[in-house]
Amino acid sequence: MNVPNFLTISRIILAIVLVFLLKENSLAGDLLAVIVFTIASLTDFYDGHLAKTKGLISDFGKIMDPIADKILLLSAFGVLAHIGMVAWWMFIVIAIREIWVTISRLLAMRRGQVLAAERAGKIKTVVQIVAVAAILLYLLAQQTGAFWFYDVQKIWLYVNYCLMLAAVTLTVYSGIEYFRHQLKI
Repeated sequence: MNVPNFLTISRIILAIVLVFLLKENSLAGDLLAVIVFTIASLTDFYDGHLAKTKGLISDFGKIMDPIADKILLLSAFGVLAHIGMVAWWMFIVIAIREIWVTISRLLAMRRGQVLAAERAGKIKTVVQIVAVAAILLYLLAQQTGAFWFYDVQKIWLYVNYCLMLAAVTLTVYSGIEYFRHQLKI
């Protein structure tokens, strides 16, 4: 197993750890959740970067990298929806798109095609990561009870909501682009 594939697998494991940390609902849990999510997000960048620069691109990586992203982000969005930080409809829209695209990729794989992530999907993933990171930082700030937090709480919630709207919009758009491109093949 090469390093990029190891990083991809580690992202799946970190997603599981993230769920348990967020469900803990404590200062330590939220702090560790921010750290774990940051590390997991960085593995997404580095696995692709290493695969391209070192010539380590593999069919496993082409399939599992986007799946690992989906596992990480859907785990985060699911827990955040459960604790009321993300609207359920947003989570459902994102989950449906991610599941449909994943099923499509797996069916293509059965036909002998390996479909790498497209540009719109990569941008969508970055915006989703930023949205989750902003919400996790909000939870951490809330847990600290810092005096300044209450002065900016409403603004921060508004920014989080706007980031989630952007994430949902890009998720839908990238899904439409993905299937439009598949119809041309």
